[in-house]
This record gives sequence, C-alpha cells and structure tokens, in this order.
Amino acid sequence: MPANPTRDDPVSAQRKRGFWLRTLHQWHWISSAVCLVGMLLFTATGITLNHAARIEGSPRVDNRSAQLPEPLLEALAEAPDEGNAPLPPAVARWLDDELSISAGRRPAEWSEDEAYLSMPSPGADAWLSIDRATGGIEFERTERGLVSFLNDLHKGRNAGPAWGWFIDVFAIACLVFCITGLFLLHLHARQRRMTWPLVGLGLVVPLVLILIFIH
Repeated sequence: MPANPTRDDPVSAQRKRGFWLRTLHQWHWISSAVCLVGMLLFTATGITLNHAARIEGSPRVDNRSAQLPEPLLEALAEAPDEGNAPLPPAVARWLDDELSISAGRRPAEWSEDEAYLSMPSPGADAWLSIDRATGGIEFERTERGLVSFLNDLHKGRNAGPAWGWFIDVFAIACLVFCITGLFLLHLHARQRRMTWPLVGLGLVVPLVLILIFIH
C-alpha cells in the first residue's frame, strides 16, 4: 500500500501546522482586541459584585414636584383607565423639557386616579406619578453611585436592548478568544509539558469548590 504523502511528508505537515498557527493567532488577537475593554470592565465589576455588601454606597435622592398645564390634562383624560400604555406624546415631551427626564415610550401604569411611570436605569431608580384630576406631578430619582452603575451594567440590569446586544457580541468574542486559545494550547502542548495539567487545574478547582462548599 502506498504511503500517505500528506502524513509522511514533514514539509507538508509543517505547512499545515503553520497555516493553523497563523489563522488561530489572527483570530485570537482580533477577538482579544474586541473584548479587551469589556473583559476589564466585567472582571472588575465581578469583584465589586462579589463584595457588594462590603462596599458602602452613597445614595443621592432627588425629589421634585410640578404641575401639568391645563391643556395637557385633556390628553390624560383620553388615556385608558387601567392597564399599561405610554404617556400621551405631548405629556411626555412636556415632562422631558420641564423635568429633564426621558419618558419616551415607556409604559405607564394607568388607573382612574393616577398615571405611574417607573424609570429604572443602571445604578439608579426613578418613578413619576401624575394625578389625573389635578395634574399634580411627583418625581423621585435615587442614584446609588458609580460602583452600583457599573455593577448594573455587568448584570445588564435596566440598561436597554442596545447594551444587551453588546453583551451578546462581547460574549461571542470571548468564546472565540477562549476557543482559539485552547487550540493554540494544543498546538504548543508538546513544547510546554505543564499545559494540560494547568488546564485541568482550572477545571478541577471550581468543580471541587462546587461539590464541597456549595450546597
């Protein structure tokens, strides 16, 4: 039986190895560049989340009152008596100008007496209440500081769909980074005898912690 030329030809095998090394290195550095800043952010906030109870916050509360103009009360009268629906566009625009808030198309909770709008955001909570009979407005916003803001970004809490898409793209970049790194470890493992013991250690340590200390 004739020998396999690809298997027996060291030059061909070396070229194949060189091709995969170049390809994997290229994808490895591209994915690392894409996820570098995000990795630093998520790593740092992983530590702050793990010690959230020990990090003292300094909440800042902003309370404001306002009065809805009479013409806009008619728009409230045409709104539903129950359920969830956005504020009338004219009311939302007035609130944006008067209170410097972004009501937009957020769904408000409607009742016969009140329109209640919840406006949470990363590191902050806010709400707005409008009395449908008098037009009286109560607004409150609580900001919990920079660490809380970054922690909420880590969790994707109240950060909107655009940030959610960023997290998905970032996660894919991290997968590419890790998988190409794994294949590079495989290609270099013969010259680095501690490669697989260290990889195994990275698997065994969290597994042991889960089995022994997490109940």
